[in-house]
Amino acid sequence: MRRLLSAGHRGLLVECDDLEEVMALHRAVEASRPGGVVDLVPAARTLLLTFDGTTTRADVAAAVDAAGARADVADSAPDPDRPEVVIPVTYDGPDLVVVAELTGLPVAEVVRRHQGAEHVVAFTGFAPGFAYLAGGGRELHVPRRDTPRTRVPAGSVALGGEFTGIYPRQGPGGWQLIGRTDIVLWDLRRDQPALLTPGSRVRFTEVAS
Repeated sequence: MRRLLSAGHRGLLVECDDLEEVMALHRAVEASRPGGVVDLVPAARTLLLTFDGTTTRADVAAAVDAAGARADVADSAPDPDRPEVVIPVTYDGPDLVVVAELTGLPVAEVVRRHQGAEHVVAFTGFAPGFAYLAGGGRELHVPRRDTPRTRVPAGSVALGGEFTGIYPRQGPGGWQLIGRTDIVLWDLRRDQPALLTPGSRVRFTEVAS
C-alpha cells in the first residue's frame, strides 16, 4: 500500500510495495505530469516528486492518487513508444563463469538469455550515468560479490541482484562482471548527458572479442 510523505518544503515522497509498483506509478505520473511538478525521481521502492510554487503538496498528492488508480502492473513493462537503446557487449567478463555456476546455466545460455531479454531503466543512481536495468528474468538474478572490487573498468556490464548495470567510469563495485561495452553512458557535451534515463528501453547485443 502506498504511503505519501512530505520531503522538504517542495517535495512529496511516495513509498511503494515493490519495484514494479514504482515503475508503473512513475510511468502513469509521467504520462500526465501534474502542473508545477519539476522532477520525478524513481528509486527501488520510492518515487520522489519535486514541485514549484505554482502548486501545492495537496494538489500533487491528489494527482499521484489519481495516477495510481490508473496505473497497472503492465505499466512497468517497457514503453513501446520509446526508442530502444542498443548496447553492444563483448561477453568476456571475469565473473561470467561464476554467474553460470550460480544460475546453473551454461555460459553460452547466460549470454543468450541476457541478450534475449528486453530491459528497461528502473532508476538511476550510484554514479552519474549509472542505470539500474530491470527485466532480465529471474533466472539471471545473482548475488553481488562477497568482496567488492576496488577498481572496475569503465564500460563493464554487470549483474547484481535483480538488475543489470553498466559502470560509466572506472571505480569500485561489487557486481558480477559479465562483459564490457564501448558505449559512452555519461557525456556532459550532450544535451542529455545520461544515455540511459528512467523508462529507457535497452537491448544488449553480442560482439566478438
